[in-house]
Amino acid sequence: MNIVRTAMLLAVMTALFMGVGLLIGGKGGMMIAFFVALAMNIFSYWNSDRMVLSMYGAKEVDARSAPEYYGIVHDLATRAGLPMPRVYVIDSAQPNAFATGRNPQNAAVAASTGLLHSLSYEEVAGVMAHELAHIQNRDTLTMTITATIAGAISMLANFAMFFGGGNSRENNNPLGFVGVLIAMIVAPFAAMLVQMAISRTREYSADRRGAEICGNPLWLASALKKIAVAAGRIPNDEAEHNPATAHMFIINPLSGERMDNLFSTHPNTENRIAALEEMARGERQRSTGPARDDTARTNTAVRKSRSVPTTGWGRGGEPPKGPWS
Repeated sequence: MNIVRTAMLLAVMTALFMGVGLLIGGKGGMMIAFFVALAMNIFSYWNSDRMVLSMYGAKEVDARSAPEYYGIVHDLATRAGLPMPRVYVIDSAQPNAFATGRNPQNAAVAASTGLLHSLSYEEVAGVMAHELAHIQNRDTLTMTITATIAGAISMLANFAMFFGGGNSRENNNPLGFVGVLIAMIVAPFAAMLVQMAISRTREYSADRRGAEICGNPLWLASALKKIAVAAGRIPNDEAEHNPATAHMFIINPLSGERMDNLFSTHPNTENRIAALEEMARGERQRSTGPARDDTARTNTAVRKSRSVPTTGWGRGGEPPKGPWS
């Protein structure tokens, strides 16, 4: 159902883009809009991951420079049956993370230093499992294409007054100046709503699949609580300068937008946590053994034989000495 819904929303975005071209330049404008959208999507398909990672100054790490962080991603990718993605760290105090890439074979995950400092091993595992779920569901490609079309619609709307205000007979504009006004005001607004609707739809699916990958829904639920509180207090300057990328993060990195309404890029965090807690209760009811034994088996599966603290990366509350060096 989510795949069908996303496909329908993407079709609406494409229709909006071509509609803006029609309102501005008639049939010729619609065809130009179509080819511009095609070119932009081809470009974003091959280059979106590098663009986003560069935008946030992400640094790639490996098993030597960030053994625990890299090890978490490696173990979870193996459990999910995914190729090992490239692993990055963002130098940001705000705890957050995102995934990018056109397909599972060319994917990357990125976590902020704030996230690695403030979350426990299990909570980081829950977050990275969520990001791997986005990769497995191919949400990263869907979101990139949607953001690209939404940006293109806004760009066309900005030029509407210059190219759409002439003689309607010359440019074959069916609505004349009224069409220009629609292109300037209504189309970007509609594109924004569609983009946000897609974002919210995919987050719930990634939460559920991420909980399945890491083996414990409460790990992700606990992480979401901490990230949401910290994100409301700690600004993310890069995200504020590039709000079109906000939908990529596990929690909205922008200040002020925390409500579950038409204008939010993410579902309400409390609703997401409630869904994960309900998932955990359902798993406990289906389990034949004690909940404690089930949790122990899950811990062993993900953490293997590592000896790591259960709260934070350092010992005794000390700052970490190296999940990212």
